[in-house]
Amino acid sequence: MAPGGHTGGGLELENLIAQRRLELAGKPGIAGLLSNGKTFSIAVFASLGGLVYGYNQGMFGQILSMNNFAKASGVTGIDNPTLSGFLTSILELGAWVGVLANGILADTLGRKLCVVVACVLFCIGVIVQACTHGGSYDYILGGRFVTGIGVGSLSMIVPLYNAELAPPEIRGSLVALQQLAITFGIMISYWITYGTNFIGGTGDGQSKAAWLVPITIQLVPAIVLGFGIMFMPQSPRWLMNQGREEECREIIANLRRLPTDAPLVEMEFLEVKAQRLFEERISQRDFPQYQDGSFSSNFQLGLRGYASLLTNRGNFKRTAVAVLVMTFQQWTGVNFILYYAPFIFQRLGLSGKTISLLASGVVGIVMFLATIPAVLYVDQWGRKPTLIVGAIVMGLCHFIVAGIIGTCEDNWDAHRAAGWAAVVFIWIFAIGFGFSWGPCAWIVVAEVFPLGLRAKGVSIGASSNWLNNFAVAMSTPDFVTAASYGVYIFLGMMCVIGALYIHFLTPETKGRTLDEMDELFGDKSGRSQADAALLEQAMREVGLLDAAGIEKGSPKHEVEESEYAHGEKPSAQHTA
Repeated sequence: MAPGGHTGGGLELENLIAQRRLELAGKPGIAGLLSNGKTFSIAVFASLGGLVYGYNQGMFGQILSMNNFAKASGVTGIDNPTLSGFLTSILELGAWVGVLANGILADTLGRKLCVVVACVLFCIGVIVQACTHGGSYDYILGGRFVTGIGVGSLSMIVPLYNAELAPPEIRGSLVALQQLAITFGIMISYWITYGTNFIGGTGDGQSKAAWLVPITIQLVPAIVLGFGIMFMPQSPRWLMNQGREEECREIIANLRRLPTDAPLVEMEFLEVKAQRLFEERISQRDFPQYQDGSFSSNFQLGLRGYASLLTNRGNFKRTAVAVLVMTFQQWTGVNFILYYAPFIFQRLGLSGKTISLLASGVVGIVMFLATIPAVLYVDQWGRKPTLIVGAIVMGLCHFIVAGIIGTCEDNWDAHRAAGWAAVVFIWIFAIGFGFSWGPCAWIVVAEVFPLGLRAKGVSIGASSNWLNNFAVAMSTPDFVTAASYGVYIFLGMMCVIGALYIHFLTPETKGRTLDEMDELFGDKSGRSQADAALLEQAMREVGLLDAAGIEKGSPKHEVEESEYAHGEKPSAQHTA
């Protein structure tokens, strides 16, 4: 193709490059994971962050139901709904702070050091909680807030690290691995607390270890992650951002177990370089007045970037989708179930705290198992059908449970079968969330934004997730106390509204081109087209299109041919 010739939009070029990469690297999926064993092993290790995140989600609601914890903290479970709601939700407030701080720390300190900082904060918070005594809940309050900062940071930095470390053909699988780690953490938290509940008995003689063990055991994976991550490779993307290009190339080669001049290594290196150049061009185009590199200019760049999500009509619609999808995800009631499952099951007539903890453990198992088919088949099902079906399943479960409670709550002893039926429908609810809104909500949020705004857009979605998580954890205990079955009717209606919102106001993002997304959101600015053109230009300038065999005669290719024609070795700036 002629130099500078147009080869199609940025997305089309990315598909062509992906095809060429697959020819060199092999198949994606399980075969890709096996052929990239080193990267996969590192990702499994880094996903300890997801395990910690998920474990913390499920653990606290379980220990709230323990006798000895009530004595030590002065919190008598959900009998004091406002207090128990605040103690639970304060972690989400801390996580929101952690997410916001993470954007700055990840770029300043690097991905690895950011993980270390998050683990240190997490451990400090856990130690403070473990010091709880004398009927004072101040330790729990302060400790969970600090732990939350660490959890919020880990929930963002670990997927980012895995995505930047992984070759593109297995990137989706490694993101799915993070989701599985979270649900696995939730599952084991239920069963660990179920086991420790028996230490010293379940009555007044219960040992302090019954709740201390579940709290402090979190230190093990956090310490292992914080210490071990220092021996892991640095993110190639972060090294490129720091101008350390040769280190970037060497790490890619090491992960691939190939020499640095291998064609596959060259392609991946140039992809990272092109993406960095693309982001610089986006910044220069949108905000030319803030390019002097000063602190104030960098601050303004970040601020104006976020502001553009609201001031442009098309971008505002995209942002509204991201925020509302995450709002509906949380108001399906999933974290109401995860945080307060033992109390929910007790209120459904299950006799004894041991039985309610056992029923809670099943929630963790079925949600974990339901996530697996979603990981494998969501690209075949599509986003909208999966979300709509999931919302309908969860809404029906809420309505059925509400009907059972309204009919039988005055005499559960006479309606034990009905109580167990309600428990089963809560398990079905967990399945409905696991295969739909759990993984798919994040996919939609990532896909609705144009290339140049995707990182900022996803951070807005994450912020909405944590703030609504806080609201759910804070409000639902009081709601249950005021209207035991009314809360299920409300959450069921939220599921119905969520399904209607997805059906009528959310586009199907599966397989959409950037131009089609512009049309769907009524964006007439041509933002996505312009972004795609800039990406194509960046690919051509660094020589990626040449390396992928898509076109010859890119600027880099021409320079090297000219130097070889004069018997010279290509200069370092052209071979980097």
